[in-house]
Amino acid sequence: MDWPHDPDGEQGSEGRRKYGHAVLAKKIDEEEDFPLSAADYVEQYGDHPVRIDYETVVPVEEIFESVEKEEFANFVEFHQELGRAMRENSYWFYEGAAQFVDGSA
Repeated sequence: MDWPHDPDGEQGSEGRRKYGHAVLAKKIDEEEDFPLSAADYVEQYGDHPVRIDYETVVPVEEIFESVEKEEFANFVEFHQELGRAMRENSYWFYEGAAQFVDGSA
């Protein structure tokens, strides 16, 4: 795919390789952007690359296909919904994530 910027370049990873959820969250200003519309986020960043693992890069819009909320009241809501959508679609590859999701941590 022809990305608007290199997923591993300065704009995609801030000088270090960032993956998944971190790439999505860094596009938001916690103080300024909420409430945040999912549609507005996808309109602005939909074609931006998100590195899922060392081999896989997908566009933001692909991850948001499984996002159920239309609007996020705050950063925590955004994180929770994106985490859920990513786990359900095998875009979450962090060891131990399940222990935090089911509340057994």
